[in-house]
Amino acid sequence: MNRSVFGKFLPVFCLATVLAFPPSIRAASLVPLPPAPPVPSGNLMTKDKIALGKKLFFDPRLSANGSISCAFCHVPTAGYADPKPVSLGVGGKRGGRNAPPVLDAAYFPVQFWDGRAGSLEEQALGPLTNPVEMANPDSRSIVTRLRRIREYRILFARVYGGQISIDHVAQAISAFERTLVTPDSPYDRYLMGDKNALTAAQKRGLAIFQGKGRCAACHNGILLSDSAYHNLGVPQTGPMRVDVGRYAITHDPMDKGKFRTPTLRNVALTAPYMHDGAFRTLKEVVDFYDRGGGKSPYTKDSLIVPLHLSAQDKKDLVEFLKSLSGETRTQLSYRASR
Repeated sequence: MNRSVFGKFLPVFCLATVLAFPPSIRAASLVPLPPAPPVPSGNLMTKDKIALGKKLFFDPRLSANGSISCAFCHVPTAGYADPKPVSLGVGGKRGGRNAPPVLDAAYFPVQFWDGRAGSLEEQALGPLTNPVEMANPDSRSIVTRLRRIREYRILFARVYGGQISIDHVAQAISAFERTLVTPDSPYDRYLMGDKNALTAAQKRGLAIFQGKGRCAACHNGILLSDSAYHNLGVPQTGPMRVDVGRYAITHDPMDKGKFRTPTLRNVALTAPYMHDGAFRTLKEVVDFYDRGGGKSPYTKDSLIVPLHLSAQDKKDLVEFLKSLSGETRTQLSYRASR
């Protein structure tokens, strides 16, 4: 993997995670999003590959009955997230969690709420054969279906010089997803020196975010996420009444009820919130943190404590969170290799 960009910023948000609150670290915990995400050496970007990936991303023919595309759960107008509390699949089957947003996902080293996929390519394969999502019986059925479509035969031959394969499907979709970055939010412009990029309320909210709101303890670095896993005591409102989270992957008892810290970039676009869509608005999320999270049958994170924010503090914090939305760029901000 090309880690030139990711590696440059990784020490910043790791240090900020450990030393989140001292003044000398607060400024370091907030850095602008770089223009280009890391790209694996085995899946270099080309315009044709990106175009193919975009076509696949929006094509419901990837699902078993032709009803579900990637965009069905990653809706462009909802920040490429799912506006439903939990995602629906073929035949209206309910998943157990809310689909995470695709915007800026290329910066994360792992994918899904529980971190079970080690790359965008691996993540792209998961829903295809998940019985609750796209419900294909196996990868071969997908490849067979696409090989019957003349347009795809031509496009895959142009990009890969050979027949359609499931690995190439995943690579193309991931290539498109790596263009879905949003580096130009008001927040980014403010950090780059434009002091008028944030309103007075948003500047007050930023101070709360870094200070008594304790948000920067977990939401820091280029992604406004420590990429770690925490148990907040989120109400279990979805079909999975007892969701063990990260534990299902690691089998470490200390990981029970833990979920990855999501990015806060574009958070105003991606309601509902939390892994099971428990909260409909940012105000509800802020209220939840203010009262010290919720109850959990497992060990709750020690970082989650009552905050005692005022009503104005909470309003300002919500206003700051709105400043984290950037413009979606579906074209590469760097030269595509050919």
